[in-house]
Amino acid sequence: MHRLVQLALDLFDPPAAPVAASAVQASGFKPGAPPAQNDQAPVAPRTIASRPAAPAVPLPSLLSPAEFRHPQASREVLLGDAVVAYALQRARRRTIGFTVGADGLSVRAPGWVTLSAVDAALRDKSDWILRKLSEARERQQRMEGGRIVWAHGAVLPYLGEPLTVVLDPSHGFAGRGGALVPSVPPSAGEEGIAVARSLHIGLPHSASAAQIRDAVQAWLMRDARRHFTARLDHFAPLLGVRWASLRLSSAQTRWGSAKADGSIRLNWRLLHYRPAIIDYVVAHELAHLRVMDHSPRFWDTVATVVPDYAVLRSRLRDEPAPLWE
Repeated sequence: MHRLVQLALDLFDPPAAPVAASAVQASGFKPGAPPAQNDQAPVAPRTIASRPAAPAVPLPSLLSPAEFRHPQASREVLLGDAVVAYALQRARRRTIGFTVGADGLSVRAPGWVTLSAVDAALRDKSDWILRKLSEARERQQRMEGGRIVWAHGAVLPYLGEPLTVVLDPSHGFAGRGGALVPSVPPSAGEEGIAVARSLHIGLPHSASAAQIRDAVQAWLMRDARRHFTARLDHFAPLLGVRWASLRLSSAQTRWGSAKADGSIRLNWRLLHYRPAIIDYVVAHELAHLRVMDHSPRFWDTVATVVPDYAVLRSRLRDEPAPLWE
């Protein structure tokens, strides 16, 4: 059975999907509400005074089992104490592949493999599957907690630091669409409180949430192109490669990609992360212009310019970008 199983591991381990999760292909990265819980109240055991007390009932049997349900689930299986409803797809392949993402567990299996064999493969790897499903759910919950509320005073991360959106109907700034106002250092008169930097957007206070969101996104995308271009120009000579073009992506599950012709695609949402993490993604994609896979030679290439890439890769996986919608 072990020979039937091909695990989709984490981002750059290399994954086949966000394993918390994002599927990764040789040329780049792959960057829902939590499933409904069974809220049926547990039935407490009764104690009858005239009879000896019943043996203690294990806690898991008194609680509703954990449930992980994929939106396109077509089959479910009990793994440990958890019910896992997964999406099964038949494919022309020789092994069973698992992908754990924000939606849950997806399984791709050859047409000749029986359903019982698929379930057995899942049980064989139940610890890994349940761990990844729990990580994906926790990540989604963190994302929901960081959802941006689009209004005057909205706060979002910019290069790893808080950025406050200020509606400036007078357009009292120089810059296209908006302007970044640096933080003001604390002074004695302000009781030592520093003023966080802000992004001034030329919109009236009556602007709708969608208008504010679109204006901020437009500014961030322009700034992302500027920042990414500078970092590509910095790392390309160090890696001995030449990049030809840059396109911005809005993909939900991939941070970047590279093609052999030198075209680079980077997700503008990377601008939420601190510069070191952005540098890792930029270097990762440029390294693909030398090695178009995730072999040890590829990672050795990345390490020549970003020695702590493994730590930064983990940070990128574990720190989800905020939800915009």
